[in-house]
Amino acid sequence: MRAFGGRLPDRSPAVRVCDADRERAVAELRDRYADGSLAQESFMFRVDAALRARWREDLAQILADLPEPRPSLAQAGLGRLTRAGRAVRRRLAGQLPAPPLRFMLPSGTKKSFTIGRDAACDLVLSDMTVSRSHAGLRREAGDWLLTDEGSTNGTRLNGWRVTEPVPLRAGDEVMFGALTMVVAEHAWHASAAATP
Repeated sequence: MRAFGGRLPDRSPAVRVCDADRERAVAELRDRYADGSLAQESFMFRVDAALRARWREDLAQILADLPEPRPSLAQAGLGRLTRAGRAVRRRLAGQLPAPPLRFMLPSGTKKSFTIGRDAACDLVLSDMTVSRSHAGLRREAGDWLLTDEGSTNGTRLNGWRVTEPVPLRAGDEVMFGALTMVVAEHAWHASAAATP
């Protein structure tokens, strides 16, 4: 059996789990899910088991059959971080503030929109911290309501985690995983602007 996070020997005595142990186990499961080693159903089952675990041996069994992290993903992540660091250095050298990403509220008559990494979503966000089907928007009584669709890394509105439908307003800060956007009013269509 593989050691838990490099901290739990194979023949450890019965030791109760603390919250930090559970968080490390869930983080490792999240990493394996992100690199494709776990299916969503298996990930959800294992996270539930990790959160219910009472003994370190239980956590070790949840993680025992998982493959080691793929080195190519780590190298790709390191390359991405290096490029991001270069971009930040160039931006700081020119003293140019990074413009915030704008999240335009949809216009038109459509009542609901899907947001996620999957190409089938209405708004595709190509960020690895965004789930395939991450969040949704639906129009009710003239307002747009934001919902989280069971995403892995969560959806936040002005710093608060979205657990139920919440209304969006211009100027709100929305986080889909680690991707931060600022809500902007939709552009009016010329036909709508011309209507008295």
